[in-house]
Amino acid sequence: MSNNAINSNKTLTIVADLYQYLDNLFEQDTDSDTLFSGGYLRGLFSLVATDFGDENQKLSSELLESVTIKLSESKAELSPQDYVIVTNFWLLVQGKVTA
Repeated sequence: MSNNAINSNKTLTIVADLYQYLDNLFEQDTDSDTLFSGGYLRGLFSLVATDFGDENQKLSSELLESVTIKLSESKAELSPQDYVIVTNFWLLVQGKVTA
């Protein structure tokens, strides 16, 4: 996980910023674990975010917590290794959010 999109210091403040960050992973020279994690999180995030508003909404702590809960609930559909990879990537992404 050492490309420009991942290491970007840009702070994510609204839902559209997070979508753009995750989408940019596919345009970078990114490893397969990061691409898998980014795609998986984008899907989870899309499911949860619609309950909170549109793409211009601020990334709130409640929204982030709901994604964390949804990720935890999806543990059974991932292999143990994939769950760790996605969870660690989610922690990295959360560190870029100003909620």
